[in-house]
Amino acid sequence: MPKKHQSLRELLISLFSGRDSTRSLPHDSDSYRLCREPQKHSERPSEEEDEKVEKIAKAVRTILECVGEDPGREGLRATPERYAKAMLYFTKGYSENIFDRANGAIFHEDYKGLIVMHIGYIPDGRILGLSKMAHLAEVFSRRLQVQERLTEQVAIAVFNVLKPQGVGVVMESSHLCMIMRGVQKVRSTTTTSYMVGSMQSNPKAREEFLTLLHLR
Repeated sequence: MPKKHQSLRELLISLFSGRDSTRSLPHDSDSYRLCREPQKHSERPSEEEDEKVEKIAKAVRTILECVGEDPGREGLRATPERYAKAMLYFTKGYSENIFDRANGAIFHEDYKGLIVMHIGYIPDGRILGLSKMAHLAEVFSRRLQVQERLTEQVAIAVFNVLKPQGVGVVMESSHLCMIMRGVQKVRSTTTTSYMVGSMQSNPKAREEFLTLLHLR
């Protein structure tokens, strides 16, 4: 029998905290969860998925009651389940594997130039299919994130998957917390960057990358 959660906060922490320590590949800091080496695994059982949906839905019903709503009324009856399924979809990056996402799209090439798409890397004998860059970024963006950590995780993921000479990631974004409320700066953007390998140690490589992005 699973331990009963004492509060909504404990329930949400249990649902969305990383519980599989074998997924981590430490790199400078053990606080960033990457992904384990590729391995065969079966699809997540539907029973487990249904259990998660019900737990989240129960928490949403509690929230609706706390704000004065009736979760049983017409128009809200299916809302908790819909919210639960949406939350699991938006945070599916916790259960995805970066090596599986890149599988089949790593090619051996003797190319030493700089490849840039806001994720730039200097190959060391292998290149990655372009669409897989977006897939790797999606794995980490579909988690509860801050931009600084997301930038670092994507860079380290590309570095771990490809083993290139260097990787650079630059992210530019607008944050709704600054646009819709608080300071309400409609045109505000935040830019973060993270460099690994020769992108970090070689000023010329870093300069070329940033110049191509018109940041220098």
